[in-house]
Amino acid sequence: MRATPYLPQPAPTDAAGLNLFCLPCAGGGASAYAGWQREFDERGARVQVRPVQLPGREERAHEPRFTDLDALVTEMDEQLDEAFSGPYVLYGHSMGAFIAHALTLARQRRGATLPRALVLCSHRAPHIPPNRILDPAADDEKLSASLAELGGIPPELAERRRFRQQFMPLVRDDLGLCSGAMKKDEIELLRVPLHLFVGDRDRLVPLHKMAAWSEHGSQGAELRTMPGGHFFVRTQESALLERLATLVSRYDTVPAR
Repeated sequence: MRATPYLPQPAPTDAAGLNLFCLPCAGGGASAYAGWQREFDERGARVQVRPVQLPGREERAHEPRFTDLDALVTEMDEQLDEAFSGPYVLYGHSMGAFIAHALTLARQRRGATLPRALVLCSHRAPHIPPNRILDPAADDEKLSASLAELGGIPPELAERRRFRQQFMPLVRDDLGLCSGAMKKDEIELLRVPLHLFVGDRDRLVPLHKMAAWSEHGSQGAELRTMPGGHFFVRTQESALLERLATLVSRYDTVPAR
């Protein structure tokens, strides 16, 4: 399999089971999923965790960031096509969920191999307009304060000017990347099951905006609430991974589409 910067960690040569490709939240990188493989192994799940690294962050910080979703999806589709040849599931948190949907839709339209399921966390359905809690047009101080209130960064970091100058441009570009909204008559049903997770105290993505994803799937949509806010993936990581280990095991034996 040819190398791609989107997958900084190559798959083990003896890899068996399902690939779980993980897409990050706005401002996030592949390191957010660094401990997931060990957690799945301890739970006996036959899954290979494949964190996806987007341009402009962590070891790819020197690369230009995408500000156009279609352009990003086109490049990801081409560069990850070989990695998607086997059985896989796409997981995305917040911005990652928005990208996972757009990528799956692009692959469906061209008849490429689809994921066996999408696991989408903490992002409004694509036809729901965004709110302004995280406003990409806000100045660095206000944007960092809003992100800290949601639990995305520690408050002490939000107060540091140098941190804001370095980190907020990435967050702002990422928020702009997923700021669009479909019209309801533009919805195209995905031919994969949708598994939806949302925090029960998420001010950014309340329950009804997560439930609206059901309008985008033709193979069913399961919605589960988790204790916590927008970043329950951090505060409830163990509980989430317990559920994910059971969930992805369903698709390890499902025949490929």
